[in-house]
Amino acid sequence: MNFDALFQFQLDTLKQEGNYRYFAELERKCGKFPHAANHHDGDVRDVTVWCSNDYLGMGQNPLVIDAMCEAVQRTGTGAGGTRNISGTNHDHLLLERALADLHNKEAALLFTSGYVSNWAALSTLGSRLKDCIILSDAGNHASMIEGIRHSRAQKVIWKHNDVADLEAKLAKLPANAPKIVAFESVYSMDGDIAPIRKIVEVAEKYGAMTYLDEVHAVGLYGPRGGGVAEQEGLMDRITLIEGTLGKAYGVVGGYITGSAALCDFIRSFASGFIFTTALPPAVAAAARASIEHLKQSDSERMKQRAQVAKLRDGLDRAGIPHLMNDSHIVPVMIKDPVKTKMLADYLMDEWGIYVQPINYPTVPKGTERLRFTPSPLHSDEDIAHLVAALTSLWKQCAIAHAVA
Repeated sequence: MNFDALFQFQLDTLKQEGNYRYFAELERKCGKFPHAANHHDGDVRDVTVWCSNDYLGMGQNPLVIDAMCEAVQRTGTGAGGTRNISGTNHDHLLLERALADLHNKEAALLFTSGYVSNWAALSTLGSRLKDCIILSDAGNHASMIEGIRHSRAQKVIWKHNDVADLEAKLAKLPANAPKIVAFESVYSMDGDIAPIRKIVEVAEKYGAMTYLDEVHAVGLYGPRGGGVAEQEGLMDRITLIEGTLGKAYGVVGGYITGSAALCDFIRSFASGFIFTTALPPAVAAAARASIEHLKQSDSERMKQRAQVAKLRDGLDRAGIPHLMNDSHIVPVMIKDPVKTKMLADYLMDEWGIYVQPINYPTVPKGTERLRFTPSPLHSDEDIAHLVAALTSLWKQCAIAHAVA
């Protein structure tokens, strides 16, 4: 059997549908963010990155860089093993304490990525709690969906951010069954924010555990960067808060926080934790430096919000349609996969602007978009250049403008 032919057929179909993913080859330049070098067809060109999840530019913050360099010189590169076989380093424990403090929890547990932390935690909870039922928001990330699926627990999907639907579904479930309400604070594609307080109140009413993914919120919201739950004064009412070190904190890795018993439970039973090589100590040291800085400094968050507002204002003035939300994510809707890819190519080739086209299956068909994430390091000139580019291309490509 010709397996390559089978592979190629599906790849060709993906390309014909306009959903094949092309990766831009970037070379980040230390101290130059959001500007980078793009290697393309043997040439190198300067581009402005407009879709990075390094939301605050902390990946190039001198404090974070110095912490990583110091730790490499002190500990070497790798962790030396899994956490249970020689891989638990002092820097891991210091970081877990900092994360527990960030979310006002008893304990925290590190993972190699935010994807793994969601997959491992939800799959372990769902499989180890007898007769567990997991109620999952319809907009949840793939990592949460995979964790729930792997757990083989009963799954109930409730309408996205619809608290009434959540309550209706909770009311129908057995009162004595362990229940977990799993949802996110900031949803990465639409940028909408969950009604956390109402969700928590309903979950408490029915004795359900709350599982909150703050991946796109930690570092960005709350007086110390603890996320939307901190901003709303709700951290103490959330059973488990999950987050990442790879976005606003500018490094890599994921984590969960909660009670000491909860974190020890996941540590003891989660295969995604037990059988994975630990994060390098230098990564842990850099992440801790980033977290501690953002606990004290609000300037990065305030500057980011100012630049987000300026971009939205510029798009409004130009009549460029974008989804309104209360977060830092600015989705510009194209609603066609081929046009989305074409616009992204034009922006890169003609204007030196890099934004990744977002197509199915990341978003539903018919909702394709360009997703912009302004940072505090995008200048006013960068914003003006982007708005001018979009305005020009909107006319060239005959895409409908927003209704005034």
